[in-house]
Amino acid sequence: MLPVFDESRIVLMGDPRVTGIAVRDDGSDLVPAPPGVRLAARKADPAGAFRLLRRPVADRLEFAAAALPAGLHLRLVEAYRPPERQELYFTTYREKLRAADPTHGEETLDRLASRFVAPPAFAPHVAGAAVDVTLVDDAGVELDLGCPVDANPEVSGGTCYTYHPAVTGPAAAHRRVLIEAMTAAGFVNYPTEWWHWSHGDRYWAFVTGHDHATHGPPETGL
Repeated sequence: MLPVFDESRIVLMGDPRVTGIAVRDDGSDLVPAPPGVRLAARKADPAGAFRLLRRPVADRLEFAAAALPAGLHLRLVEAYRPPERQELYFTTYREKLRAADPTHGEETLDRLASRFVAPPAFAPHVAGAAVDVTLVDDAGVELDLGCPVDANPEVSGGTCYTYHPAVTGPAAAHRRVLIEAMTAAGFVNYPTEWWHWSHGDRYWAFVTGHDHATHGPPETGL
């Protein structure tokens, strides 16, 4: 049974309860996504950074892929994200929100933006700890999960939220399959984005009750 949707109870990535969590990095390497996971091309970069993730995260993603029912496969849209790209995503979306409602103050803009893009200093993608994933069939056709990956709350009418009640029928069933596989592998979901899952980052630590995160931004970057 899926949780009851209550947007007011969602803790966002910019919340001090999340950003205040310490990081004790385990030093694990960034490695390519496991071979059992299919790759989307739409966020591919020349260096192939989009398919990199921390080794413990890669192992869990491999577990999740193997747990799917026959005929279904994980497709990775994006994993590691360079800091400058995260900054671009955040500021671009934040300015769109400002243009839509110039009365918003700076704190409100930061909070609203973090529903869809994590603040750059705390983003799990920058730590190699997060994956954006969806489901495909044997032919590589993406399944309907209620709205496209990366559809923000305004464009999707809120159906990007993992447990939004407007997502019903086959789309809801597909979400349940994804949720079950990723949760069984130890990932936590960011509830404003059904496609976003992470392990070892601050948000994972917050959700699971750990006192520290194990993955922070790689010191050397890419």
